Amino acid sequence: MTTTTSTVTNIGLETQTVVIFSILAIAALFIDIWAHRGDKPIALKSAIAWTLFWIAVSMGFAVFLYVHFNAQVASLFLAGYLFEQALSVDNLFVMMAIFAWFKVPEVYCHRVLYWGVLGAIFFRLVFVVIGSSLFALGPAVELVFAALVLGSGFMMLKKHDKDENSDFTSHFAYKAVRWFFPVFPRLVGHNFFVNRAVVEAELAKEENKDLTLKRMGKYFATPLFLCLAIIETTDVMFAFDSVPAVIAVSREPLIVYSAMIFAVMGLRSMYFVLDAMRKYLVHLEKAVTVLLFFIAFKLAAGASLHLFGFGMDIDVYTSLLVIAVILGLGIVSSFIFPGKKGEAK
Repeated sequence: MTTTTSTVTNIGLETQTVVIFSILAIAALFIDIWAHRGDKPIALKSAIAWTLFWIAVSMGFAVFLYVHFNAQVASLFLAGYLFEQALSVDNLFVMMAIFAWFKVPEVYCHRVLYWGVLGAIFFRLVFVVIGSSLFALGPAVELVFAALVLGSGFMMLKKHDKDENSDFTSHFAYKAVRWFFPVFPRLVGHNFFVNRAVVEAELAKEENKDLTLKRMGKYFATPLFLCLAIIETTDVMFAFDSVPAVIAVSREPLIVYSAMIFAVMGLRSMYFVLDAMRKYLVHLEKAVTVLLFFIAFKLAAGASLHLFGFGMDIDVYTSLLVIAVILGLGIVSSFIFPGKKGEAK
């Protein structure tokens, strides 16, 4: 066991922690992939069970951090994990709108989300490395990140239901895919791409007799790949908001990355839970907006203290308490004050 004091949180890339995190994350991911290897609809009961599975895996890693280091390190992980989960709610609502626009059957949603999560794992690593390096430059950078997080909060205040009414044909990823590949405008099973022989067979079907293709090629992208491309691009943009916010809670790259990855890997199951419950959680997004303002204040107050001598450093326990309380209030108030019919996203 590593010998530390209760105030030590600088763990760096400690070998045993990296190994435990990697083994736990990879093993849990393979269990999830194996259990969902077929194209089957995810029932609410199953989605809840798998969401609890990922929460249990995450809490297991938190326990390891508590035993191996101290309570403060474990609290940093929990704060980052809770905050990433909270921020992910808005991203999941956008994904629901994308799936609805492309009319993706529920049996294929998990497959798209699986590949989306793999992309998120890679891009989170890139952003965490860049973000942590920038934070290390000094308090002035914290003010810049505070402004970015504050801007994200104001954007969420202005946002209503525009995502659900969006026309994704104007999306950058949609145009990029169509630039590189001819597109067959019908779903062909769970395939992201189909070859020309499959397309010709599909065109011979009675239901596709009036279908004409603008471009021909050896391989064709399907609407499922267009959907994946938009989701992946949306997640990259979402990471610009979430990574600075989570790094603001903990400056340790390993803690930040592990917290984000455990939260992200549980999103596939949580998607189906939120899809069933979104009409009830009408105030949860408001709670997430409040959290963004809190993180912006935390960053600005800490930077001001170091640069100008006035301000405050908000400790990890206070941050964890604030995050838990605000999320709890958002959930509880949604059931106490459900709002008018149709207010939900």
